[in-house]
Amino acid sequence: MSQTAGRRAGRVMLVLAWGVGLYLATRFFAAWEEDRLNPNRQPLSLVQGEQIEVQLTGNAQGHFVASGRINGESVTFLLDTGATDVAIPAELAERLGLQRGAAVMLHTANGQTTGYRTVLSSLDLGDIRLRDVRAIVAPGFRGEQVLLGMSALKQLEFTQRAGTLVLRQQLLERRAQ
Repeated sequence: MSQTAGRRAGRVMLVLAWGVGLYLATRFFAAWEEDRLNPNRQPLSLVQGEQIEVQLTGNAQGHFVASGRINGESVTFLLDTGATDVAIPAELAERLGLQRGAAVMLHTANGQTTGYRTVLSSLDLGDIRLRDVRAIVAPGFRGEQVLLGMSALKQLEFTQRAGTLVLRQQLLERRAQ
């Protein structure tokens, strides 16, 4: 009888060990995949003299994706120098409490659609902070990523080399905002 109880306990422990192993492997690979998609979940900032510098690493597809904030709320940015304005998916804009302003026609890779103007009180990427940034609420835009377009990027100096994008903000400009 004690041998049967011992075997049963051994099987339970084996099943538990496999369960814990699978759980840990799932967590590890989920974190690994997240790092491949967004290697800049905590962008590092460096203050040098009168400027703030943020270095971003390209992801596995060569895109620059980074975590940041809009009006204090966490978002994920995809830097897009081909986008005129910051573009925010409608569902995300609603969660962020952004007001829809004037309707505008948008010309995207998927054709024409109607978007709505809005202004972001603040946009943060690392220690870089921009204020009163022009943006578009894009109803046909799916997903959770915010396209960080030229309405934000034109306020910064940026250079790209060997898979790294360096963004710089002059502190004097920041104080003036």
